[in-house]
Amino acid sequence: MNKSLTKLALGAALLTSSSAALAADYVIDTKGAHAFVNFKIQHLGYSWLYGRFNTFSGDFSYDADKPNESKINVVIDTSSIDSNHAERDKHLRGDDFLNVGEHPKATFKSTDISFSDDTNGKVTGEFTLNGVTKTISFDIEKIGEGDDPWGGYRVGFLGHTQLALKDYNIDYNLGPASTHVDIELSIEGVRK
Repeated sequence: MNKSLTKLALGAALLTSSSAALAADYVIDTKGAHAFVNFKIQHLGYSWLYGRFNTFSGDFSYDADKPNESKINVVIDTSSIDSNHAERDKHLRGDDFLNVGEHPKATFKSTDISFSDDTNGKVTGEFTLNGVTKTISFDIEKIGEGDDPWGGYRVGFLGHTQLALKDYNIDYNLGPASTHVDIELSIEGVRK
């Protein structure tokens, strides 16, 4: 009797752990352009300048039954910055801003994710930009999850944060209204 119970328990544990792993691992859908890293910063205090990073990749784990065990990793190609103006983008890639020659990647790796309900949460992690790593936290919202028309399963989130440029050794004077940049992450993942 004990052997049968042990085998049954072991089998259930293996089945549960393998199902959970499959259900929780996602790749960020950049191939289908269903994910975005956007930014905005004030221009001299007179208007907003908008842009994005065109090339990035990442993955995350998420299980609706255990959302606080989620994790996310993102790698951004900083040379892919796109503000819809070639000369400005060249300047942004240079030493005054992103210094992509020395630091071609920005990375984010979560250390904690806490959901207050089914939709809203906070992500904390290590963000590296321009060779500087800082711990940042930002709010996220789960947009939705479910089957897609191609036989896959997807889940999507939206996050916002604000970064002080000086925290990442970017001290180019854009005026007192332009010391921070707002970042928006729109992330849709496809279950692996």
